[in-house]
Amino acid sequence: SAIANIHSGRSQLVLAGGVDALSRTPLLYSDKMVMWFSLMAQARTAGAKLGMFARLRPAMLLTPVIGIVKGLTDPVVNLMMGQTAENLAWKFGISRQQMDAFSVDSHKKVSAAQKAGRFEEIVPLVGADGKVYLDDDGVRHDSSIEGLAKLKPFFDRKYGKITPGNSSQITDGAAWLLLASAEAVEKYKLTPIGKITDTQWAGLDPAQMGLGPVHAATPILQRHGLSLADIDYWELNEAFAAQVLACQAAWKDDAYCREQLDLPGALGEIPEDRLNVDGGAVSVGHPVGASGARIVLHLLHVLRRNQARRGIATICIGGGLGGAMLVESLN
Repeated sequence: SAIANIHSGRSQLVLAGGVDALSRTPLLYSDKMVMWFSLMAQARTAGAKLGMFARLRPAMLLTPVIGIVKGLTDPVVNLMMGQTAENLAWKFGISRQQMDAFSVDSHKKVSAAQKAGRFEEIVPLVGADGKVYLDDDGVRHDSSIEGLAKLKPFFDRKYGKITPGNSSQITDGAAWLLLASAEAVEKYKLTPIGKITDTQWAGLDPAQMGLGPVHAATPILQRHGLSLADIDYWELNEAFAAQVLACQAAWKDDAYCREQLDLPGALGEIPEDRLNVDGGAVSVGHPVGASGARIVLHLLHVLRRNQARRGIATICIGGGLGGAMLVESLN
């Protein structure tokens, strides 16, 4: 949206980003309880209020809806995001062991990056008690295959493979980026760290929304005559380990590339040493409203740190969407 406003000439400087506090998502009452509250608010006399209390039933207070469950359930296909990840695991034959191994690797990458000071874009936070939080605190420095293997599937408890350990964490976070036109850079004597070269949104089957990065990034590659390996570094948001692995599998699949992407054949695979080199949402968390901005910003820092030129940040979006940005470092 910021880019569109700058391109149209409506804006010169735009703060773009987002925030989410998933730890504060509410519990929602049942429809009957909501109606009771509404009628209670309309009661004007003491007698009317007492009458409303007489109509209150204990069952109305039971089984509240967890707000985050409702928010992360697709209303079209009535599937939670984790269930769509189960669909991808089944479609591409991704095993529980592969998912857990990916997750352990994500934690190890973040742990190493934190110790090496590679998240320099993070601003420390000070809690109400005066405690200083220097880093994201979701990473498990001792994460192991053995530990993750003990966790039970959450979204399909009988046949599933997706567990809390190989899913992105429920967490809080915020990210801001300052976007400027070329004129604003000159006028305000700014020193940009990179530029956004191209963007793409794409739609697909909501039941397979995790493949959104494939559908969004591929048109960018085609427009610029690039292969997956031509991109120096990738940030593919880790909504679920299975989802990232499925994106890799889709690009390697001849049939999928022909039938779904209108390509002559398989596109290939993102080299492992260029993908999420400092870990991702499985280990640092996925505050949904902030994650897109976070991965774009971190990608620019990765490019600068490694004196590389081009990167793509891409993310899947509930509802059957994907987004991607091609960025270039200005070292």
